[in-house]
Amino acid sequence: MSWIVDSSLTFFQKFCVNVIKCGPIPNHIAFIMDGNRRYASKTKVEKAEGHVKGFDKLAETLQWCLELGIKEVTVYAFSIENFKRSDDEVATLMKLATEKFQKLLDEKDRLMAEGVCIRIIGNLSLLSPELRKLIAEATLMTKHNKKAFLNVAFAYTSRDEIVSTAETIVEGVKKGFLDVDNIDEDLFSDCLYTSASPEPDMIVRTSGELRFSDFLLWQIADSHICFAQVLWPEFCIWHLLACIFKRKMGMTGSKGS
Repeated sequence: MSWIVDSSLTFFQKFCVNVIKCGPIPNHIAFIMDGNRRYASKTKVEKAEGHVKGFDKLAETLQWCLELGIKEVTVYAFSIENFKRSDDEVATLMKLATEKFQKLLDEKDRLMAEGVCIRIIGNLSLLSPELRKLIAEATLMTKHNKKAFLNVAFAYTSRDEIVSTAETIVEGVKKGFLDVDNIDEDLFSDCLYTSASPEPDMIVRTSGELRFSDFLLWQIADSHICFAQVLWPEFCIWHLLACIFKRKMGMTGSKGS
């Protein structure tokens, strides 16, 4: 499946989307796409097929977000911790990532027409030269697009991001570019992988797990949290609308308190 897909919403689903859009819509949503392997086990298919279904769901979810007017999406695609999985599974995931980034480049006209800017955040030094090259081409190709932003966290953990940020600041002080007295939260935020993005308004985790798995821990201090009791490949527009509605109700409750 392509990164950008045609709308598959029914008339009633489109109606509900328009109703939700009458209220406050998150500007930035982050997704922890959990449950691909359990979906594969549940449906008795290979793990690789579960991951393919997970990517297909990502493409579908991105289209829903575009239709809802959500300008920025960040997805947790691959944790550094995932390198600890079996060699076969890691190789499968890297092969899938390579294929999908090549697909993105092959379909650049559609991506450019949608005005989507692709950013990859993470420790890219851990990836193969081939994959790094494709990622660089994709980010450079779309860097001037401003209609929507997709941030893909790949070879990422918050701990790695925070350590990398600290190292950057230390290096800046050593070279005389920074004064120790100028180090504060704002400077630290400006040195994160996500410095080009606003903090997420909402974070959605699928699979029913109640944890963040070392994802955007610095950035989500004020984010609305939604734990969806569904495996990622089974996530649907109704789950997304429910999360947005719950956030809206929470905002209303806060104003009334």
